[in-house]
Amino acid sequence: MGMGVLCGLLAGAMWGIVFIAPAYLAAYTPLQLTVGRYLAYGAIALVLLGPRLRALLARLRRTDLYALARHALAGNLVYYVLLAYGVQHAGVAPTSLIVGMVPLVVTLLGRHDHGAVPLRRMLAPLLVVGAGIACINIDTFMHAPVDASGIAIAGGVLCATGALLCWSWYALDNARYLKNNPRFSSGEWSALYGLATGMLSLLLAPLAFQDAGGPAAGARDWTVFWACNALLALGASIIGNHFWNVASRRVPVTLTGQLILFETLFALLYGCIYRGAGPRPLELAAIALLIAGVAWSVRLHGALEDHGMTSPVHEPR
Repeated sequence: MGMGVLCGLLAGAMWGIVFIAPAYLAAYTPLQLTVGRYLAYGAIALVLLGPRLRALLARLRRTDLYALARHALAGNLVYYVLLAYGVQHAGVAPTSLIVGMVPLVVTLLGRHDHGAVPLRRMLAPLLVVGAGIACINIDTFMHAPVDASGIAIAGGVLCATGALLCWSWYALDNARYLKNNPRFSSGEWSALYGLATGMLSLLLAPLAFQDAGGPAAGARDWTVFWACNALLALGASIIGNHFWNVASRRVPVTLTGQLILFETLFALLYGCIYRGAGPRPLELAAIALLIAGVAWSVRLHGALEDHGMTSPVHEPR
């Protein structure tokens, strides 16, 4: 389980960068950002699979295709459109912290899974996490730009909440599917996941880029756009998803939800670097509370495993 926790941390470090890209590429629509990222993801996955592709596709069952399609939609395409809109209209910090509530939702939805710590024992660390999320949200509203549109901010918050729901469902469904279907390694599943998302992105590309020469065209540098999306595809999608799949096999489902908080912590760190200022007092309090909540949860799951009550699934070699 220790290796699973480490892989969850590394996945969070990779995923945290996706909150900065929509702010950096603000001249592009959320759909363009999403399709660009996942077209690059699909292309890289295709190259990585290379000569193994035919043999790997031959092993796919109908249930695998259905799982890949629903995960590509919920965990990638719909999720990132909503997240990008949230970042561009509500900001990096509120969006990352709303999405950071995934552990609370996942823990509640996965409380009946094998290896889950009883909810009454999880209540205290979850309250600590909730206090951290409250701190960052208070800080966000205290430092909102004076010229910000209330409607736009509300829409951003609503979209960030939609991203939260998408990712909560995906995290549970993906973890359960990997545990019940150990026929694919984490790397193979991540590559297939990338291919599925890339194919769906091809279908959306005409819609996404139909206004590529529109009013905002002068502010768009397509070389920078594709370079950033290639980096996101390689770092967040290929490397990050591989680490996450390893973590999903090795830790209980409810702890999987807690590990998603590492994404939030790294997003906050990168956000501070991007704005060129250190974290404010309430942001520091939020970070401390989130780390404490995760550490507490890990300890509870570790104690349960020591008593033989969990059985992590090992990845096939």
